[in-house]
Amino acid sequence: MSDPFTPEVIAQIARHMNDDHADDNVLIVRALGGIPSATAARMSGLDADAMEFAAVLDGIEVPVRIPFAERLTERHQVRTEAVRMYRDACAALGVTPTH
Repeated sequence: MSDPFTPEVIAQIARHMNDDHADDNVLIVRALGGIPSATAARMSGLDADAMEFAAVLDGIEVPVRIPFAERLTERHQVRTEAVRMYRDACAALGVTPTH
């Protein structure tokens, strides 16, 4: 199956995640990406199977790939998965979700 996300769509989603959800990105990377001491994270890409981040660890940017719960086939599914990741991260870290 081919990837349903064009470079333009990926750029739009990344811009939204990085501009509007920068703190959420850090929580996701800390809890679900195995980088508990990340000080920053930006979404750097995605495909049908995972969201990718560039996390800052000890001042160095490292790639982090976090799989979706299932393979995505449509753009609207990305939002659902991003929210799930955020809520799962909050639960894992003992943080109360703000949205």
